[in-house]
Amino acid sequence: MAHQDLRAFLDLLEREDELRRVQVEVDPELEISEITDRVSKALGPALLFEKVAGSRFPVLTNTLGTRRRMELALEVGDLEEVAARLSSLLETETPHSFLEKLQRLPKLLDLSKMLPKRVKDGPCKEVVLKGGDCSLEDFPILKTWPLDAGRFVTMPLVFTKNPGSRDQNCGMYRLQVMGERETGFHCHIHHDGARNVRGAEDRRVPVAIAIGCDPVTVFSAVLPAPPDLDEMLLAGFLRKKPVNLVRCETVDLWVPAESEIVLEGYVDLDDLRTEGPFGDHTGFYSLADRFPTFHLECVTRRRDPIYMATVVGRPPQEDCWIGLAIERIFLPLMRKQFPEIVDVSMPFEGAFHNLMLVSIRKRYPGHARKIMNGIWSLGQAMFTKVVVVVDEDVDVRDPGEVVFHALANIDPERDLQFTFGPAEMLDHASRLSCYGSKVGVDATRKWKEEGFDRPWPELIEMDADTRAKVDRRWAEYGLGAFLPSPTKRKRR
Repeated sequence: MAHQDLRAFLDLLEREDELRRVQVEVDPELEISEITDRVSKALGPALLFEKVAGSRFPVLTNTLGTRRRMELALEVGDLEEVAARLSSLLETETPHSFLEKLQRLPKLLDLSKMLPKRVKDGPCKEVVLKGGDCSLEDFPILKTWPLDAGRFVTMPLVFTKNPGSRDQNCGMYRLQVMGERETGFHCHIHHDGARNVRGAEDRRVPVAIAIGCDPVTVFSAVLPAPPDLDEMLLAGFLRKKPVNLVRCETVDLWVPAESEIVLEGYVDLDDLRTEGPFGDHTGFYSLADRFPTFHLECVTRRRDPIYMATVVGRPPQEDCWIGLAIERIFLPLMRKQFPEIVDVSMPFEGAFHNLMLVSIRKRYPGHARKIMNGIWSLGQAMFTKVVVVVDEDVDVRDPGEVVFHALANIDPERDLQFTFGPAEMLDHASRLSCYGSKVGVDATRKWKEEGFDRPWPELIEMDADTRAKVDRRWAEYGLGAFLPSPTKRKRR
């Protein structure tokens, strides 16, 4: 069964020994971040800080900070199971016969059961505070790094409405506390939330912010979904159960009914303030810039809410494991577009947008370059600064193997392709904000048809019969007792 809410997931984590309760008092300014950073880099547990200085509410961090916890959140033994389920859904030619349509009916009916469900009430309405009665000071909002401009809400589900279709969108955009009832609204120009806010007729745009939802709903807020696909529908697909939504008190938006905390208000497009710097997932401080301001008008919450936060910074952090899940789950979509793709990997050190490794079944001259250009045309993959394409026999989830083959196979002038295009707003090295260059590396074996007339050498490898013979001896004579174990490829 899907995790009904955040608390149900924490109960599971506790049973699985994946949660630690911190019962000594800690400071939300820097101290919680330092503890979380050490634990996340050691692949440690989720942390529930039960005594936070200056607040009566606990703080939860590192909730999804390992592959194991991502799998527990998605209720699978392996992330590849979700990818296989998505592949099954994508199969396909349009059914032609009546029988084929009947055969598809159960799948369509299952999908209909995953649509968001609107309900009249929910736990997030146990306490309702409006106007001067509500304040951001009630919550233990963290300052995570020394040079941060202040305290930031780091794991908010931000709901806006498309001014054209009136459909809702949910994204995750940091919120810098600027007053008792004001925050910055750091939404990048490429994000759907920014499009919704910019496209509104009114200069005051309604916004709702949910904090502390079930883990799959939180995860769905960061998925690179197509603009018109409801993230709450995606959450329902991943949960195999619809998300209950309840209408806000002061704005015409619907939020997860089981949320811990909901902030309601509006973004004032004419109230621009300096936001940042902020220690970001790139491992560097993102620079200060001007952004519109969110004004808080209402808070609804549980009687005893848990404040859910994430700490981002130099990898690996919690967001790396969220990114890994996105990589594995969305691989079927890439293969649907480019069937020749065998596998894809975005190493943590690349901070998502800096590096993508791709293996392909090469079928014609220039095939690697077609894949580079194709990736740069796909949604948020357009930000990828470096794309390295290798042959299908190279394991892209082993960065050392990719480096070995890439450095051996390239002639730099011949095999590097430079281009210009959109850049991630957080890329401090691009020549302009949101615009810069990127490079593709063709690290495949070169063909005669690509102008390579010399023989391509064979890779040194032991023959299969000898390997099998040694494997048998290893087991039979216990060679592992005094010899190193055979090298095994390690996958994240």
